[in-house]
Amino acid sequence: MRGTEVPRGSFVLGVQLKAVDGEAILSLCVDSGLSDTSPDEGLIEDLTIEDKAVEQLAEGLLSHYLPDLQRSKQALQELTQNQVVLLDTLEQEISKFKECHSMLDINALFAEAKHYHAKLVNIRKEMLMLHEKTSKLKKRALKLQQKRQKEELEREQQREKEFEREKQLTARPAKRM
Repeated sequence: MRGTEVPRGSFVLGVQLKAVDGEAILSLCVDSGLSDTSPDEGLIEDLTIEDKAVEQLAEGLLSHYLPDLQRSKQALQELTQNQVVLLDTLEQEISKFKECHSMLDINALFAEAKHYHAKLVNIRKEMLMLHEKTSKLKKRALKLQQKRQKEELEREQQREKEFEREKQLTARPAKRM
């Protein structure tokens, strides 16, 4: 342990457990405090420790931490699965929302089409009504024209009659023979 002084006659044991690809790697370091080196250089000495002791220490550490790590790993896997399910559900909801939004657009288009259809129906009615009115006006104009022509013809005939009558009433000089 760097920078720490160990009281004389005691040992400091440093243990580091790493999990790499499912295997546990145990690192041990022992500090006896018997060295005269400066604290900045570190007080760690290599000691030979029996394999059995290392194995027991490793088993103890593994038995202590491994169940928690396995539970944590399982909990993380469950969380990841739940997160995937939530993401799928969210994507489905987003697609439903987009579909609803497009349905609103379609509904607006149908409402607009209905509005313009009603306008076209009204224009058609007005055109039919105007056609009927123009037909009636044409008939009336034709009747009026015929009536005027008839009246004019009658006036002309009346004038001719008056002219003939005046001619007959006009004194004529007697024919002398």
